[in-house]
Amino acid sequence: MRRTLFAVVLLLGTLAATMVAGLEPSGPFVVFTGRVMDDATGGAIAGVRVALDGTRHSTFSGGTGHYQLMVPRSELTGSMALLTASRAGYRSTSAALSVAADSIAADFRLIAGADAAEPVAGPAESAAADRSQAEMSTRATPPANFAGPATGAAGYPGHFPGGGWNTESYSLIVENTFLATAGNPLSTFAIDVDRASYSNVRRFLREGQLPPKDAVRIEEMVNYFTYGYPTGEGEHPFGVTTEVAPAPWRKSHLLLRIGLASPRIETSDLPPSNLVFLLDVSGSMMSPDKLPLVKQSMRLLVGELRPADRVAIVVYAGAAGVVLPPTSGSEKEKILDAIEGLEAGGSTAGGEGLRLAYRVARDSHLEGGNNRVILATDGDFNVGVSSDAEMIRLVESHRDQGTFLTVLGFGTGNLKDSKMERMADHGNGNYAYIDSLLEARKVLVTELGGTLATVAKDVKLQIEFNPAVVRAHRLIGYENRLLAAEDFNDDAKDAGELGAGHTVTALYEIIPAGVESDVEVREVDPLRYQREPGGVRNMKDELAFVRVRYKKPTGERSVLLEQPVRVENQEPTADMDFASAVAGFGMLLRESEHLGSFTAEQVIALARRGGADEEGERADFVGLVEAYRSTRGVRAEEQW
Repeated sequence: MRRTLFAVVLLLGTLAATMVAGLEPSGPFVVFTGRVMDDATGGAIAGVRVALDGTRHSTFSGGTGHYQLMVPRSELTGSMALLTASRAGYRSTSAALSVAADSIAADFRLIAGADAAEPVAGPAESAAADRSQAEMSTRATPPANFAGPATGAAGYPGHFPGGGWNTESYSLIVENTFLATAGNPLSTFAIDVDRASYSNVRRFLREGQLPPKDAVRIEEMVNYFTYGYPTGEGEHPFGVTTEVAPAPWRKSHLLLRIGLASPRIETSDLPPSNLVFLLDVSGSMMSPDKLPLVKQSMRLLVGELRPADRVAIVVYAGAAGVVLPPTSGSEKEKILDAIEGLEAGGSTAGGEGLRLAYRVARDSHLEGGNNRVILATDGDFNVGVSSDAEMIRLVESHRDQGTFLTVLGFGTGNLKDSKMERMADHGNGNYAYIDSLLEARKVLVTELGGTLATVAKDVKLQIEFNPAVVRAHRLIGYENRLLAAEDFNDDAKDAGELGAGHTVTALYEIIPAGVESDVEVREVDPLRYQREPGGVRNMKDELAFVRVRYKKPTGERSVLLEQPVRVENQEPTADMDFASAVAGFGMLLRESEHLGSFTAEQVIALARRGGADEEGERADFVGLVEAYRSTRGVRAEEQW
């Protein structure tokens, strides 16, 4: 078979990736990213297989032509690698790339050709027994009707590839306003350790589109990153940190940062796990960024299993069934074989699948262990039990019996973000959006302790602001986690969970007492029967008082932790700068009325003052803001 090579060496892309990272290549993985387009029309091409010659590694381009391929550096030989893009109906195209960096950009332009219908045979395909390659070259091959937009428009058109309408859904977010401290001294909310919003926003921006405003949950964007908080010692499973600095978008205001952090637990030290994977294999999961990515992600987690762990696999499509009964983590080949056999098709009996998964988890319950259902889906539940209220009651009932729920979202065009977030919140679990194998590794390997091990549940914060020092305050984000003041002492009120190695950050924008500001402050009429601000508790050296309530993972009565926030005038730390930059970027994306004249350029400058991290996530954030500056300015929901 004749292979046509139409190669472009993208050394500039490699150089740019190295400059963004700001580090010499040293990571254990090399990540290839880029976009595949039709050479004649410039339109995106979906379903293109991008393979690294001489290895078993390959992936497929998504609906907007973008692909991402993560390869262990140990499997690369020499200083160059050959990446080949192939799809029926096009001539295969290859690019010889330098692997001097950890992140390498390579775009492909494919030429249509009648002689290209025969699939390209790469060296890895000769190893028919190789599990990963077999999946990506046969079962995971996109259906014939999975094709990218015929035009060159990036992002989400009114309908997505395959002819179905884009049905992604997000809960309405009404941004928090400034409240006058005199009438509203208390601010109460449940913590949120979810990070799904950030990776979902990243997906939109990498595809050249602004995300829907309601997809931007600022607290999840800030909490995606780790910060250098002390983890605490003694009786409490986490530490509490506070910091005050000028607000970067309005210098006359202050920014209060409150951080919680729990110690990381090594995988070997985690309690035994009873895990039931509940996998959506319905027809909507056919595209490469859904079930094929689910299978790749699960393989990563299987590699972390120990003999004491148990794993079961339940699937649902037109009906639900058990693919793998509870199996010891030592039987990795058996688990991987079950994963390999998964194929997509049919409708979505989500309710039936969820009930079956909980039943399997209950039958193999580990006393004192981590009992958890891990749901992987694009979020569509359209057969059987489908109402949100009924789903929530089901999840809560099993939560109270000791089985928690983690939700992993995949794919585009059908993501039910609003439903998935609620399910995880009510299931004492967490919600992550997996947009790449790198994100899967972050959630299921690097942060496995936080994903699987809860160290504190029903964690609530209540901040009491001092009216003698604070004129008004505004919580940034957490709009769907707000609680009534009396809920703080109500142990029956569900709140957020903190996992091992998790950090939680909350930011308040503060108008100091005596400071004139042009922002609107919501006031209440003077109270007749309350002490005046100059009363007995007028302590000028305290800005606020922080109270935290939480329960031990198996406890029913809450524990109280409290400490004051001192009035301090100090330069912001690097972590404060970076958290402020992320919050500011979230407000940019939401077009917040509180942002003033803050710009993307200022976000980038602030983020760069925030320093670097070992994983390179802060540098990636800077790249994401730069991608925001180059978007067409059209929001996804305006095209749906």
